[in-house]
Amino acid sequence: MISLVLVVEDHLSEEVAKALLRQSGQQYVVEHCLFYNKTEIQKKINDLNNASQGFPYFVLTDQDSIKDCPPSQIHRLIRGPVNANLIYRFAVMEIESWVMAHRDAFARFLSIPESKIPHDTDKIPHPKECLIGLARKSCSGKLRKDIVPRAATSKQGPNYNERLGDFVRRCWNAQQAARHSPSLNRTLQRLKQFH
Repeated sequence: MISLVLVVEDHLSEEVAKALLRQSGQQYVVEHCLFYNKTEIQKKINDLNNASQGFPYFVLTDQDSIKDCPPSQIHRLIRGPVNANLIYRFAVMEIESWVMAHRDAFARFLSIPESKIPHDTDKIPHPKECLIGLARKSCSGKLRKDIVPRAATSKQGPNYNERLGDFVRRCWNAQQAARHSPSLNRTLQRLKQFH
């Protein structure tokens, strides 16, 4: 059994991270889950790296920008060697790309054709916008109300995280999704091999 601390940006990232841990084939136990935005994670990453000497940490954040190559970001942010107990991973470009990567299940969830979802979800420049655009085409009015923003000032619908988190818990398969997201596949392999 591997106990660890999970560090994520939001509740959807938490659901995806926990699903990855459950489906990795290892026996992970999340002792604590900490929420920070990406800027806070970057500021705290050296402290998290030091803390991981005594206890494993799984830190998951969005890449957000094509300029932010994850390996160079890690070397730029962490002063000194990266501790072996620190699993620091980036969803390219956002966690939504990993959610959509289980293409057939996500298409069924939205009641849209699978062909509408890109084959390599890491190449979607703005995954959250793409996901909301796909949700707009859903036959389910309730799902549209939950996911699609109601006002121009909102970035997401009122039950965005709840509906997508429920999809991840019930339907999302990391192995299937990893076939359509290289960054997800790398993260899954890292979790499988961690000891």
